[in-house]
Amino acid sequence: MVQGTASSVGKSIVTAALCRIFHQEGLRVAPFKSQNMALNAFVTPDGGEIGRAQAVQAMAARVVPTVDMNPILLKPEGDARSQVVVLGKPIGSLGAVEYHARKPELREIVAGSLSRLRASHDVVVIEGAGSPAEINLKSRDIVNMFVAGLADAPVLLVGDIDRGGVFAAFIGTLELLEPKERARVAAFVVNKFRGDLELLAPGLDFLRERTGVPVLGVLPYVQRLRVADEDSVSLDDRRGRRRAGPAELDIAVVRLPRISNYDDFQPLEHEPGVVVRFVEHANELVGADLVVLPGTKSTLPDLAWLRQTGIGAAIVEHARRGGLVLGVCGGCQMLGTTIADPHRIESDDERGEGLGLLGIATEFGREKRVTQLRARAARRSFLDSGETDAIVGYEIHMGRISRVLGSEGAFVITRRNGRADDDVDGAVSADGAVVGTMIHGIFENECARRTLLVSLRSRRGLPAKAAGSAHVCAPDEFDRLAETVRANVDMKMLLGWIGR
Repeated sequence: MVQGTASSVGKSIVTAALCRIFHQEGLRVAPFKSQNMALNAFVTPDGGEIGRAQAVQAMAARVVPTVDMNPILLKPEGDARSQVVVLGKPIGSLGAVEYHARKPELREIVAGSLSRLRASHDVVVIEGAGSPAEINLKSRDIVNMFVAGLADAPVLLVGDIDRGGVFAAFIGTLELLEPKERARVAAFVVNKFRGDLELLAPGLDFLRERTGVPVLGVLPYVQRLRVADEDSVSLDDRRGRRRAGPAELDIAVVRLPRISNYDDFQPLEHEPGVVVRFVEHANELVGADLVVLPGTKSTLPDLAWLRQTGIGAAIVEHARRGGLVLGVCGGCQMLGTTIADPHRIESDDERGEGLGLLGIATEFGREKRVTQLRARAARRSFLDSGETDAIVGYEIHMGRISRVLGSEGAFVITRRNGRADDDVDGAVSADGAVVGTMIHGIFENECARRTLLVSLRSRRGLPAKAAGSAHVCAPDEFDRLAETVRANVDMKMLLGWIGR
């Protein structure tokens, strides 16, 4: 099991690396995280919803993702409520007190999922959440030491040295654990190190002497790793990203307060000659080659935020000047005429006026659409590659859109969850400059990235091609990650824990 001294110390990435390493050792591996709180989600082949991180880890292990890999997914809707997804299906919106009251039955679900994975795989690599030393939550724990106990698993404790205070974090975490919990900590992993290892050595010696726990290894900061992040905490590292240079493309993604599935745009970040900025102010849209409205867990409240900040008006003005605009999922809905939520599915707001750039209306229903799909572009736009059935992606939404004012769709969905389909998705403005789609994962398709970037470069008078291309979560990225970990940890110790 991989636990951490805090959130965003690198547990998900270390777990993915171990999944690939054990796969390389000839073992059938599965990732597992009992409870994930994130707005980045993924759809399994059978139509279940799990955290994006566990889907990425399944890719690292080269196995098909299943709902057992993340039996509980919490999708925050505000400071005190979350939509609760259990075994891939939403069971309702619960407050913290309501959710904690259901912990006994949820523990049984966690145990069942873990048992099934252990029965069908040689190794299960478990990821914890936050810190195991949150003393106010320990009595209701279903994700850290409770799971380590279920599996009788050795625990790797990961700390982030890049943010500072890693030695205090390691020792403080151990001090706050119960003796039986402390005994489960098999080794420390120092993550995101930049510098000379010789200068770190005295600290590692002190850590071993003070705690009696060995250091498995020190992992370097891996530059430009093309593996999707777990949640929006990592967006803080993108703040203040530089503006594009004269020969570069500038893509501005609006960082909505309740942004979800922002990793839709990570493949673009790794393309040469492209700068992707996550922005929170209207003036940051000036000069952008493409403005993007991403997905959101709370469409109407985030639409209100767009108006309050002036970003909504700036997007409309950008489009009126002929600028390109893309909306994905909730962002697509915001670009339409109206949004109705009569059952108050996402918030207490029942109705709102959209930005009016697309001829679509949205109404939220009680049933969530969760599918994997294939699609093709329905009409000429900056996403139309002309290739048939070329887009692979997925849907996660409760709002249903209908086209009004004679608008055309952006894509035609040809298959959903393996079955033939002929549904129209999203919408395109009359001039083709504003596109909305409900499909996530579009830019993981090389043809869609190529079409977009060629279109943007053409508008700027730049060469149609930049040298090289990149693919998010490509298998070679997991191999690169695995090689980095192998080179910087005690492999004999690591493999010894699984009997090798």
